[in-house]
Amino acid sequence: MAESIVTVTGLSKTYASGLKALKGVDLDIRRGEIFALLGPNGAGKTTLIGIICGLVNATAGTVVADGHDIVRDYRAARMKIGLVPQELSTDAFETVWSTVTFSRGLFGKKPSPAHIEKILRALSLWEKKDAKIMTLSGGMKRRVLIAKALSHEPTILFLDEPTAGVDVELRHDMWKMVRELRESGVTIILTTHYIDEAQEMADRIGVITKGELIVVEDKATLMRRLGKRQLTITLARPLAKLPDELAKLTLSKDGTVLTYDFDTQSEDTGVAAILKQLGELGIELVDLHSKESSLEDIFVSLVKS
Repeated sequence: MAESIVTVTGLSKTYASGLKALKGVDLDIRRGEIFALLGPNGAGKTTLIGIICGLVNATAGTVVADGHDIVRDYRAARMKIGLVPQELSTDAFETVWSTVTFSRGLFGKKPSPAHIEKILRALSLWEKKDAKIMTLSGGMKRRVLIAKALSHEPTILFLDEPTAGVDVELRHDMWKMVRELRESGVTIILTTHYIDEAQEMADRIGVITKGELIVVEDKATLMRRLGKRQLTITLARPLAKLPDELAKLTLSKDGTVLTYDFDTQSEDTGVAAILKQLGELGIELVDLHSKESSLEDIFVSLVKS
C-alpha cells in the first residue's frame, strides 16, 4: 500500500458557539492519489481542509503533512501544501504574472520565472499573463487561483469545490488538469458537491456528514459494496395489479413497468426466476434493461442512514 502523505488523527473542532464541526476524524491520504471528500453543506469539509492547511485551529487531534506536524512545524508543513479556496478572491488590479510570482515569494521560495511560465502554460493562462485579474472571466480567475496554489511547488494540493459555478467545458478541462498534476507527483484532495466529479476523478472517496467521516473507500469498492442494480421490465399490456408471485417487484402506477432491485454481489440475483415466472403467468415483455446505482444514489443512502 502507498505511504500516507497526510495523516489526520482524532481531529475535532468545536466553535465558540458550541457547534461541533468535526468529531474525532481519522484519515490517511496516500501519496500520489486523488482523494475526494463528499458531503452536504455544513458537513465539515471546509473545516477539515482549513485545519490541515493551518487556517483553522483544531480543538483536539493532530495532523501530519508530508512528515511535518502542522502545529509544531507549521512553516515546513505549510510549504508542502497548496490550497485553492472556493472564493474567487484575487488581487483585481494585479496582472496574472505578478500575482502568481508574489504567491511564490510568500513561501520564501527563490524567484523562478521558468516554473511560473510552466504553470501558466499548463493552465492555459500564458496568453493572459499580462492581463489584470479583474478583466478575466470566472473560469480564468479560478485557473489563477490554482496557479497561485502551485507557485511554491507543493506536494499536496487541496481543491475546495474547484468547479463550483463553472461551465461544463471548463469542468472537463479542470479534471484533465488535475489528472496531469497527479501524474507530475502531486497528491490531490478535492471537496465537491458534484457526485459525478468524484466518480470521474477520485481514486478513493470519503463521505463526511455532521462532522463525522462515515466511510472511506476505494471508489470501485464503494460502488461494489453499496451498488445495486435495478432491472426495469416494460410490459406489452398494462397489469391491473401485481400478481402475488411477483411480490418482490414494484409495479408502476400506470401498470406498464415492473422494477426489481437486486444486489450485484449476490450469487443468485433472482432475475432468471422472475423472467421464468413472467413466462408462466403469460405476461409479455417488450423491453428489459438494467442499470447500476450511481455514486449519487450511494451517497444519498449513506447520508440518510
